[in-house]
This record gives sequence, structure tokens and C-alpha cells, in this order.
Amino acid sequence: MSTPIGPLTVLPAAREDIELHTADHLTLVGEVALPETAHPVATLLTLHPLPTHGGYMDSHVYRKASWRLPALADVAVVRFNTRGTSSPRGTSEGAFDGGEAERHDVVALLEYGEFHDLPNRWLVGWSFGTELVLKHGADPSIEGAILLSPPLHRASDADLDVWAAFGKRLVVLVPELDDYLQPEEARRRFARVPQAEVIAGEGMKHLWVGETAVSWVLEQILAVVNPAALPLPRTWEGPVEAAPEGA
Repeated sequence: MSTPIGPLTVLPAAREDIELHTADHLTLVGEVALPETAHPVATLLTLHPLPTHGGYMDSHVYRKASWRLPALADVAVVRFNTRGTSSPRGTSEGAFDGGEAERHDVVALLEYGEFHDLPNRWLVGWSFGTELVLKHGADPSIEGAILLSPPLHRASDADLDVWAAFGKRLVVLVPELDDYLQPEEARRRFARVPQAEVIAGEGMKHLWVGETAVSWVLEQILAVVNPAALPLPRTWEGPVEAAPEGA
């Protein structure tokens, strides 16, 4: 039977609780969601929004990516809580450090992807997570990065210059109605990174609220990491689960 894919639809995947271990001796908690039967085509290594303002590994775009993309697009999704951040999965050790000590968290994420031979790895940052990508993520082990709603508060022009020299692809999704950085200003700021592509989300806001926004973001991500999976199906043939309301 064909089932419409809605906000609480959880599609089949091989899901496993994981731990990341940092160079400063912290244990960070997370989850990897893999295609249930196929080898992944690509991997999203995700960094969540600001934990002091409610961001964590279950922030809704990432949660829905983990519920949908392994089944619909053969994409692996790795989510975790940065230092001091809590979610139903648990609390990562350490304390929030404004993006500085979090460099160890980024390295631990990159090492996890590399050690587990996850293919075609892309860093994906959302809001505060984009600052971590820009400040600490220019690593040869990745194919490039995708930024969702970058505020460019902590990341400096010097960080952008590092990415320009790094040379790998940088795709920047900017909501038209973002509270912090809107498309015109984003194009001006990212112009110093020749390989950066700024894509405006028309009518959308910083938090990408609603199914229209989430679907748009996931399709933009797939256009980068696995375009053969497009268009993203809106229905599923087979077993599904339903997450509880408020999940």
C-alpha cells in the first residue's frame, strides 16, 4: 500500500546509536542511519544549530533527513550532540564553548566518517553548525559542505578565505526571510569564496519550518550529494513507522 510521507513518517533504515571521542577526552552521543539493504551512495555528517537556543541532533530538518534519506536516496545520515548538548539520545560530555573547543567535535565527526568507511562524505551545518563547518571543517576527507541558514556571526572573512583556498564545493542555502543573513547579503559575503553557490529559499525562514521548507532543503541537499535520487518521492511503498506527536 502506498503511504504518504508526512512530518512524522519514519521510513526503514539501519539505525545505530554511536559515540564520538574527541582529542580532549570527551564522549559525544549520536546516531547513524544507514540504508537498510543497500550500500550508501553518500554520507551527510551533520552539525546542529545553537544548543543554547534549542539546537541539538534532533533539530527537525536533520531528524527528518535521518527518517527519510536512507530509504529514499541511499544516503547515510550521521547526527550527534556537540559538547554539553542534550537530546533524547543522551547528553554529550563537556560544555558549550561558543564554537572554539567545538573544533574537537568536528574532528571527531570527520574521523568517525573516515574510520567507518562511509562514502562520499559531505559536512552539513545548520545555523551555528555552519559556523563550525566554516571555522573547522576544511578537511581533505570530505567532498565539500552544505550550509543551511548561515548567520556568519562567528565565522570571519578569514575563515571564508580558508574555504576559498581549500577549493572544494560549498553550497549555501539561505532563506529569503532569514532573521540573520538574507540572500543578497549572503552573496556579497560569500563572493570571496569562488566555488561557493548561494541558493535562496523563496518565502522561507531561518528555521525551515513546515513540510514545504523541509522538502525543499532535502531536495537541494540531494541535488548535491545524489541527484539521481531526485525528485524526492512523496509516498512510500512498504512498512513505515510513525513518530510520536511532538517528536
